[in-house]
Amino acid sequence: MSMTKQPSKARRCLLAAGVALAAGFAAMGAQAQGTYPTKPITMIVPFSAGGTTDILARIVSLQLGRALGQPVVVDNRPGAGGNIGASLAAKAPGDGYTLFMGTIGTHAINQSLYSRLPYDPVKDFAPITRVAMVPNIVVVNPKVPVKTVKELIAYVKANPDKLSYGSSGSGSSMHLSGELFNSMTGLHIQHIPYKGSAPAVNDLLGNQIGLMFDNMPSSYPHVKAGKLRAIAVTSGKRSPALPDVPTVAEAGVPGYEATSWFALYATGGTPQPIVDRLNAEVVKILAMPEVKKQMAEQGAEPNPEKPAQLAAFMKSEAAKWAKVVKASGATVD
Repeated sequence: MSMTKQPSKARRCLLAAGVALAAGFAAMGAQAQGTYPTKPITMIVPFSAGGTTDILARIVSLQLGRALGQPVVVDNRPGAGGNIGASLAAKAPGDGYTLFMGTIGTHAINQSLYSRLPYDPVKDFAPITRVAMVPNIVVVNPKVPVKTVKELIAYVKANPDKLSYGSSGSGSSMHLSGELFNSMTGLHIQHIPYKGSAPAVNDLLGNQIGLMFDNMPSSYPHVKAGKLRAIAVTSGKRSPALPDVPTVAEAGVPGYEATSWFALYATGGTPQPIVDRLNAEVVKILAMPEVKKQMAEQGAEPNPEKPAQLAAFMKSEAAKWAKVVKASGATVD
């Protein structure tokens, strides 16, 4: 005759408590999903108003507010290559009421470029979805006497201290696009960091700097108006927005490629049901014809995906850009 050993009373109590706790968390998650949101949501943008990150954030926030029935307020917190805004978002409660428009800089490049970060791009954030892929565009002030990449290289070699390039901040894709160009051409064009793309573009328009490897949305209108000259795009293929503008690789630097991306995050610890709802809403927003049109007008391509896909993409991008940072020798204290 066999006998089954019964668990002790203490163990039975612990098992029951564990089941009850799990059920409680499940109920809390379901309740969070069912009632969220009950108040306005803040979307932190780590760069100044008018730049690409800000433009994309405002396109998404307007539609997201309508979908959720609560305002989604954009809060620009520029500085330190996006680190100020990212640090602020990282410290916010994980309740779904603070969102963050991250970039290739804040979530792939900065961890290799800076010796210390005031946030952890993985642990402090809950991925929602990539929002868009955007090529950078090599633009010069019309007063700079170059119309092609080869002419740019020749001009810098003949005038080594005359040209500088601006970016939205140290560690941004614009900065690293410039450093990659320097390393692959043997040039040394001085980098001037700004607190966002918009003020850098303003100085480019005023000929205070001569060159930018800018995100397309913030420079594209000025190119169309004839106020800036586009000589190349940094992506692997030409942009549909500027089909006559060659890639840097086509124009004389074989193998060159650098594409910016922008992604939406909640703060770490945000309940999964809230993350899943935000993902579903933003994916629907990125499929809207009007949103696609708005982004296409900026040279941006919507790139919706699942949270796990964004997490895997971030990991691969961090490894890719760590190599670029090391090869370029770029560092920021």
